[in-house]
Amino acid sequence: MDLLREVEGIGAKMLSKELQDMEMNHLVTRTVKNTKPITVEYDITEYGQTLEDIVQAIANWGYVYRKSLHESKAD
Repeated sequence: MDLLREVEGIGAKMLSKELQDMEMNHLVTRTVKNTKPITVEYDITEYGQTLEDIVQAIANWGYVYRKSLHESKAD
């Protein structure tokens, strides 16, 4: 998956910084592949997987909150 294409609203520089921070905090691992052109692969670590329920809860909250904002604007 090409993260830069998949994640809306983030530029290459910001995505790179976020991935570096996540790697530094042991949430992801970074692997440089010996391909042409060179590709970089990121994988979630076991430690990073412990955040899955928390991230999902925050995403669900955001969805409900945005939905309520749109409904209140429609009134």
